[in-house]
Amino acid sequence: MIVPVILAGGVGSRLWPLSREQFPKQCIQLVSPEHSLFQDTVNRFASLPDVATPVVVCGEEHRFLMAQQLHDIGVAGRIILEPSGKNTAPAIALAAHWVAEEFGPDAIMLVAPADHVFTDPSGLLRAVSSAVQRAEQGGIVTLGVKPDRPETGYGYIKVRNDADAQGCMSIDEFKEKPDAATAQAYLDSGEYLWNAGLFVVSPKAYLSALVQHAEAIHQTTAQAFAGRTTDLDFIRVNAESWAQCPADSIDYAVMERINNGYVQPLGAGWSDVGSWASLKEVLPHDANNNVTHGDVLLRNTRNSYVHAETVLTTVVGMDDVVVVQTDDAILVAHTDDTQDVKHIVETLKKQHRTEYEKHLTLYRPWGWFKRITQGDRHIVNKIMVKPGHRIGAQKHMHRAEHWVVVRGTAKLIGEHDTKLITENESAFIPVGQIHSLENPGKMPLELIEIQTGSYLGEDDIIRVPLS
Repeated sequence: MIVPVILAGGVGSRLWPLSREQFPKQCIQLVSPEHSLFQDTVNRFASLPDVATPVVVCGEEHRFLMAQQLHDIGVAGRIILEPSGKNTAPAIALAAHWVAEEFGPDAIMLVAPADHVFTDPSGLLRAVSSAVQRAEQGGIVTLGVKPDRPETGYGYIKVRNDADAQGCMSIDEFKEKPDAATAQAYLDSGEYLWNAGLFVVSPKAYLSALVQHAEAIHQTTAQAFAGRTTDLDFIRVNAESWAQCPADSIDYAVMERINNGYVQPLGAGWSDVGSWASLKEVLPHDANNNVTHGDVLLRNTRNSYVHAETVLTTVVGMDDVVVVQTDDAILVAHTDDTQDVKHIVETLKKQHRTEYEKHLTLYRPWGWFKRITQGDRHIVNKIMVKPGHRIGAQKHMHRAEHWVVVRGTAKLIGEHDTKLITENESAFIPVGQIHSLENPGKMPLELIEIQTGSYLGEDDIIRVPLS
């Protein structure tokens, strides 16, 4: 049995302003017009023989996003929630404890980041199948990508000249991201592969390696998993035990210390899409080597990436640039400097600006709402409620609300009565009135919400039970 383990805990700050803390890059349709990077990752492994539904490891704050992403592609995976980020070694340990219990200690885990791209998925699946054979013999196998350029943004793996019939080789050592001259030397030697962060290993082999080389991680994750609770598809581990767990990567905690580590070479057109420049390289180009998305008009522009979310975006007489437009932010950068976008995000965070954290569209378990405009005493939102879902009962002490249904049927639930509101009808919610909203229909409910009052902060939401 092969169990995909999808690591979905990253934020992807280098792909700001599309990727944000509350809606990270793995949830965005960056490559496929129909699926997010996370959904592509899940679908990619579905054709493997004897494969189980995936287990996803993510942070508490992204649980509903991940659940909705799975639901939208018809996959019923389990989701393990990390109370806080601890890097890959503890995250994989949680999955290993779960897989060992559900499928047995000799099942094979295919550990993959949620946000990578493969332009040749069949090559990936062939490499995985070869790696499985070594993992079934007790090895811990990572997939290494054959480099085609002296890349300084990736870590490297030095391999030994002992390939088996499937091309799987022993690991000699791991190397950090090199400078340009060192990267060129690695490429010229033919002895190095890019470290892609994918692993094929049984729970027994991985947990045994932790016992030997990172006992604190093994002990604390075992305690956290033993103290878990289950809520629908979510597995919540014990937060107190988890807080005691060291934070470390699988490379440092395990792979650099073991003697049963192997690497399976991989072609497959791999990219970690870690920056706008790397994303541009995996997308179709026009005759001038430009990549565009949305309503874009270019003139005398070459080797550029231009992404427009909501408005016409034009670029004239510029080469090697990245331009990304969203509702509330615009990024303009030279292609060579896109790795430094993360510093913009760090500055926004230090300045306590919301643009690093969330979009104007915010996703909730029941649907989403989008800020349209805001003034001193008013806010206008567009709200979508999924069929069969409901916004919890609440009241506000400083604002009134006016709702206009533009699509579907809304059930307005008050403290003493309930009424239906259909398209082109409206309802007024006075200050202090308890109310809840439900979509009883079979299609998404869309409405415009107008908030008015002396104070419009999110903390003026008082959750209350309905009798």
